[in-house]
Amino acid sequence: MKRHGLVDLNEAVQNPGKRLAFDIETDLDEEEDIDLLAPLAGWIEAVSTGNALIVEAEFKTRVVVECARCGEPLEYDVEFRMDDDFPVKGIPSCYASDGYAEVVCDEAYPLFDKNGLMLDAYCRQGLLVNYPTQPLCSGSWDTPCPKSVTNDSLESKGGHPAMQVLEQFRSTQE
Repeated sequence: MKRHGLVDLNEAVQNPGKRLAFDIETDLDEEEDIDLLAPLAGWIEAVSTGNALIVEAEFKTRVVVECARCGEPLEYDVEFRMDDDFPVKGIPSCYASDGYAEVVCDEAYPLFDKNGLMLDAYCRQGLLVNYPTQPLCSGSWDTPCPKSVTNDSLESKGGHPAMQVLEQFRSTQE
């Protein structure tokens, strides 16, 4: 069962060995720093061993990132897989009528609300770890960036605009 923003994994937690599977699609609406061109789509599977909840997931999306050289926007496909184990404490309800097992997540950012996986928090964590760190227009550091300004054109204009401003500031300080 999926509630808004949560994937309810309680049935797996209370019944060790039972596998739950969900198809997922989210836009990560709360994230201002991530520019998605397509929703983050994929699947999540969860199974409990009684002592741990094992969560496997696979996602893909298309994002806008900046070239590490020139800062121009680039479209980039991101695909990633996540495999996580979360400790479970308590006795699953299938073993005792008065027992209840619960996922214990000691993460800096909460990923669970009781036994419900916070979908956007979990997906955000995986996406940020797999986000491109230094994407380039040219695809390689060995070739020049096709959109960056050449040294010759900078010299004819008096240098990079940011450096021109700094030079003006320096000259007014003297």
